[in-house]
Formats: sequence, structure tokens, C-alpha cells
Amino acid sequence: MKRITSSTRRRRDRLRNARSAKLREVMTIAEQEGLLGGERTQVIRGRMPRALVARAKNRTGIASDTDLIEIALANIAVADDYTDWLLSQRGSIPGEVDLEF
Repeated sequence: MKRITSSTRRRRDRLRNARSAKLREVMTIAEQEGLLGGERTQVIRGRMPRALVARAKNRTGIASDTDLIEIALANIAVADDYTDWLLSQRGSIPGEVDLEF
């Protein structure tokens, strides 16, 4: 049985406020893959356009800059590569294949 830590509980509480089920799923996958464990020692800074941050917060329902960056990084880290794979298959079915039923 998996032990629920206080940091996991806090993360879940913050994510309840997030509007998107997809974002909650991303964070669940990131947690299951062990990407959210350990000490928080990495500092990431950057200056972003105010409109970009405002829209991202509005779309996600996330108020904290730190939480917004965390979910953005998790989204990149656990992204499904299906779209890239599908596009790479373009033209791989020979033209003479009969696809009619």
C-alpha cells in the first residue's frame, strides 16, 4: 500500500483547484513515475510575458507561479508521443493497398 505524504496531500489539494482533468492526470502520471518525489532543490527562474502567464493561470485554474511551472514541466515530461508517431507514419501505407470494405 502506498503511503500518502503530506507533500502529496498538498499537491492533490492544489490540483483539485485545477480545472482540467487532463492536468490532474498528467500530475498523477508524473507522481507514479517518481518525478515529483524527493527534495525540491532545483530553482527555475524566468521572465515571462504577463499575458502568457495570465492565460495559463486562467485556463488551468492554478494561482501559484510555482504550481504552474510544475504542471507545465510535468506535462512535457510525461507527454504522449502518439501525435509524432502518427505523423511519422504518413505515406507508409503503399498506394496499391485496398482500404475499401
